[in-house]
Amino acid sequence: MRPGTRRGCGCASSPPTTSAARSSGPSSMPPLIIGDDSVYYYHDMIVQMIKWGYQEGKTLFGFGYDFRQSNRLSETLDQFSRKLESVYTASGGKKINLITHSMGGLLVKCFMSLHGDVFEKYVKSWIAIAAPFQGAPGYINSGLLNGMSFVEGWQSNFFISKWTMQQLLIECPSIYELLASSTFQWEETPLLQIWRERLDDNGKKSALLESYEPAETIKMIAKALSEHEIVSDGNHIPLPLNEDILRWAKETQDILCQAKLPKSVKFYNIYGIDYDTAHTVCYGSKKHPISNLSHLLYTKGDYIYVDGDGSVPAESAKADGLDAVARIGVAADHRGIVCDHHVFRIVQHWLHAGEPDPFYDPLNDYVILPTIFEVEKHHEKHGDVTSVREDWEIISHTDVGNKTKRSAELPQMVSTLSASCEGKDGSLDEAQATVVVHPESGGRQHVEVRAVGVSHG
Repeated sequence: MRPGTRRGCGCASSPPTTSAARSSGPSSMPPLIIGDDSVYYYHDMIVQMIKWGYQEGKTLFGFGYDFRQSNRLSETLDQFSRKLESVYTASGGKKINLITHSMGGLLVKCFMSLHGDVFEKYVKSWIAIAAPFQGAPGYINSGLLNGMSFVEGWQSNFFISKWTMQQLLIECPSIYELLASSTFQWEETPLLQIWRERLDDNGKKSALLESYEPAETIKMIAKALSEHEIVSDGNHIPLPLNEDILRWAKETQDILCQAKLPKSVKFYNIYGIDYDTAHTVCYGSKKHPISNLSHLLYTKGDYIYVDGDGSVPAESAKADGLDAVARIGVAADHRGIVCDHHVFRIVQHWLHAGEPDPFYDPLNDYVILPTIFEVEKHHEKHGDVTSVREDWEIISHTDVGNKTKRSAELPQMVSTLSASCEGKDGSLDEAQATVVVHPESGGRQHVEVRAVGVSHG
């Protein structure tokens, strides 16, 4: 779902100071590495894992594959099987922890469904990050009709800036596997909406909004593409929706639904939240309805958004259908989530890697990042003065009754406390503290603590 023509998985054996751990995560591995966080995925995570004690090529490995192909392509699954075996052997028979990102989660789930015995033999745990388990309907529906962008801005000079509908119909079977699942019971059903032009018996025009759920959506896309063709060297080449790939993708989705997690394997799910994510796409308007379905190919759709990571709806990413040890939502976008320090802390905790993190509270899923801590002491005429300044970044959610209210919706809060205590010897201790809790910004909430203590005597 992101730049480059190859994805990568990493496999890591245990570092000297931790229990057995490996990571395996599909990422984008372009042939040219540029120092920008938007054109490579796993660099920051690799750096973190090395700090935890992993070694590239010894206890940290990668697996690359062509993300355009089906997630159950036999050649890819066979290569993945051989990779697991080789890492297992190289580590002296220690089982593997997998880390996957995005569509890599579908690849591993397909492998687990089709090769459960091999998966159980080699894998200890699996951490899925931002996996589109039930599809990414908003962008995929419009992608099949209009093409789709994988990379924005100057980075498009190095990668595919926009894949045309023709490329997606022919070259990208995996895209079909990201269509919304028609068997999943959606709380927020993704729709294809079309304002259709209607004529009454008198020839008067009107507009009617039609809404199609996932099973009907693909039928409407097929109708819109039924007469589609491209012209090459004067030849008219029909290019409708690829029914063969569509059937293959439906079979893939069925296989994904049937996947069972072996009892010996622990599964964890991290998904992105707090970003507007396309879910329903609407074509035309009441004033300018669509008179012919073929016009959809040249019409820009308007999105209706839900919560997610900007690409995958949170509802889709959470619905893994597996017996998960934990599922955690992190305020991050689809690409940035694998560079997020909150995610690093969660992964480190789950892998029991490196030194224990004193600021991670798994019970409440708080991640507290101390940014400034200052203590000053000095003597004045009337006593000793100690001042403390602490700044914190907190990543969490605040529950209000039965409703989850995000801290971004809360106003700034200020609280001040003063106290004094007189000792028997006539000494006097005084203290004053102020706490300022700022509204959430960029997925983090800033907290300031200022305290002053004075001792007389």
